[in-house]
Amino acid sequence: MNYLPHTDEERKFMMDFIGIQSEEELFSSIPENLKDFQMDLPRPLSEIELVAELKRVAAKNRTVDDRACFLGAGAYRHFIPSALEAIISRAEFYTCYTPYQPEISQGTLQSIFEFQTAICELTGMDVANASMYDGATAVAEAALMAMRITGCSRIVASKALHPEYLSVVKTYLRGPEVELRESHLADGAEDLEAIEELMDGETAAFVVQVPNFFGIVDDLTEISKAVKKRGGLLIVCTDLISLAILKPPAEYGADICVGDGQPAGNALSFGGPHVGFLAVKEEYLRQMPGRIVGETLDSRGNRAFVLTLQAREQHIRRERATSNICSNQALNALTVTVYLSLLGRKGLRTVAEYCLQKAHFLAEKVTEVPGFKLTFEKPFFREFALTCPIKGSEVNRLLLKRGIVGGFELARFFPDLDKELLLCATELTTREDIEKLVSAIKEVKEAGLP
Repeated sequence: MNYLPHTDEERKFMMDFIGIQSEEELFSSIPENLKDFQMDLPRPLSEIELVAELKRVAAKNRTVDDRACFLGAGAYRHFIPSALEAIISRAEFYTCYTPYQPEISQGTLQSIFEFQTAICELTGMDVANASMYDGATAVAEAALMAMRITGCSRIVASKALHPEYLSVVKTYLRGPEVELRESHLADGAEDLEAIEELMDGETAAFVVQVPNFFGIVDDLTEISKAVKKRGGLLIVCTDLISLAILKPPAEYGADICVGDGQPAGNALSFGGPHVGFLAVKEEYLRQMPGRIVGETLDSRGNRAFVLTLQAREQHIRRERATSNICSNQALNALTVTVYLSLLGRKGLRTVAEYCLQKAHFLAEKVTEVPGFKLTFEKPFFREFALTCPIKGSEVNRLLLKRGIVGGFELARFFPDLDKELLLCATELTTREDIEKLVSAIKEVKEAGLP
């Protein structure tokens, strides 16, 4: 293969250097039965036959479009306008690379700039970056950022933060050996007294999620005051859809606001890719990870865009970089931008109101069935925890038999909540879906829960 650059002499030199006689010795640790593995492949197919076979296999799948679905827990099914797919599939967006040359990348730079602007408008923060990989990495990068700003090496995180986000934060903080403390909860919400006890002069920030993993909406006004009083920063992980009706994090004192943009136009796609956002107060601008697109004027006085800040290790000395975030989720960020543009302020608020109203209607109906009750008596937005008379996994199994995708089994992350399900409703959840769920629960209940 002429694209392999090494000559025979160079290969011999490398083998002599590491003390082997042949290239086969490089693979001596692989068992022989694996080396002799033969793939039992079917006969070749024509294109017509192949398409027919793939359709036959694909028909076995059952998606959330085929069944009533009440699963959320960080990945949400929302309506995606047809125009969105048409726009983001355009070649100039779909195939573009990092806009290193601003003079010929104005379209890409403007789309990123509009994303940053939308994030700032929703969160109330001063400046946003050009996106992160997902909500989890955004939270982790925010924690590192808080430590750079404060000079402290301790983080306090809410126990109601998405457990997978918390896991990523722990991974990020393991290298620099940062102490991570988890706060206690009171009825699924934040416990102010517990936070005051955990925060001290050595704590960089308190990380909280609103709505939290259980769907609960906390009033963080007093918590924000307590965190600031102890010299820490407030990192708020939030949901873009909810911000159409909830108070922007900046209004109750958030220093850094992060989250996942998946609900805003990005499909479920078996869990990815997602896109994270990160917005901060202007005073912390130079500590932000990733990159920022700025607006300026060209030599003719026309509106133009440039990469204003690129504080990553590829551009400055490694030890001075704020992050190793390189390729961001630009296409997914564009999806968020187009989604928000198509819906507008009124449309986004309508979606948020539907989520709120349908989730509460769902809660009202399922708790009418004896033995089922709300786990927490707190305000919630799009999802809520439901306590069942039997294990949540068993309820889900029985619902699936009836063509219903049930809620998220909280026992996966909280072993003591093995009878609890996290149920979700969005604007796509119909009254028929809810009635079908309630009917199935009643049917199982009357038959005698196993």
